[in-house]
Amino acid sequence: MISVELIDKMGTDLSVVNAARVSYSKESNTFKIKDEKLIKYLAEHEHWSPFAHASMQFRIKAPIFVARQLVKHQVGLVWNEVSRRYVDFPPELYKPDAWRGRPVNSKQGSDGEVELDQTLDHNLDTTMKSCLVLYNALLQKGVAPEQARMVLPQSMMTEWYWSGTVYAFARVCNLRCKPDTQKETQDVANEIDKLADEAFPYCWKYLRKI
Repeated sequence: MISVELIDKMGTDLSVVNAARVSYSKESNTFKIKDEKLIKYLAEHEHWSPFAHASMQFRIKAPIFVARQLVKHQVGLVWNEVSRRYVDFPPELYKPDAWRGRPVNSKQGSDGEVELDQTLDHNLDTTMKSCLVLYNALLQKGVAPEQARMVLPQSMMTEWYWSGTVYAFARVCNLRCKPDTQKETQDVANEIDKLADEAFPYCWKYLRKI
């Protein structure tokens, strides 16, 4: 099951305000209406550096094929992932609740649903289980985990810590929450979106409009 957890955060909306006001050697102790106006101004006029003084750390669990889409986002973000080179506990495989159809007039994305017949669904389950059996057989034979992992499918679940600035995660969500993004990737981005909105309500309100 795909999951997103906010592990830690640094700063508040006020931290961003004070990072901006230090240019004038000023500082606020409490968040006021004028501070929201400043955050709005900073976002709308692309003054990004103050937003780098607030950050979040997430622990995320998702299939490999989702993780490999999200890891493309590098600026302002740091990623540390479970490594099958070091661990050999039983892998968990992802199977969607529904299969989406391939769109007719596009090379990417999905459209509608596709029903799998019993034979195809059985073959899918059998193939996924066969990968796990083969993986375990290689380990039992003494093959190093760093090699044995090559037989595991992209449906394998992975976990990672993802840390970065409020601005960096806003860029991720501005791209990955769009309706034309792969659904599983949207699921992760939507959870980040919800948690970030709770952590930095004013910054998030205006950064998500950019």
